[in-house]
Amino acid sequence: MFSLIYGFWKYFFHKDEYFVLILGLDNAGKTTFLEQTKVKFNRHYKAVNLKKITTTVGLNVGKVFVNGVCVSFWDLGGQQELQALWDKYYLETHAIIYIVDSADLERIEESKHAFGIPHSITNMFE
Repeated sequence: MFSLIYGFWKYFFHKDEYFVLILGLDNAGKTTFLEQTKVKFNRHYKAVNLKKITTTVGLNVGKVFVNGVCVSFWDLGGQQELQALWDKYYLETHAIIYIVDSADLERIEESKHAFGIPHSITNMFE
């Protein structure tokens, strides 16, 4: 009987929840991406002024609800000292979004290294 009632409760009230990591070097645009995503999918969300976004120290968390599904975004800081903490979040996530600032050509190699792409693989695409 308990499992039947629990099944009904879960069917009507439980929302699926997914966790997404947003990674990338500092100043790559991770927080801007998160803010724009929240504006697009949350009706009454008041956006942060994009000119006032500063470097993330630690993490920013944002939730978006789409068709009864909750997607939680974890925007992790991209400073070199914080990159060592990225792998602590991997087990809890369902997806990873890696942001690369394509206008900052000097940091592309650093970005590849931070994401863990071996040099031998990147040579295949050059």
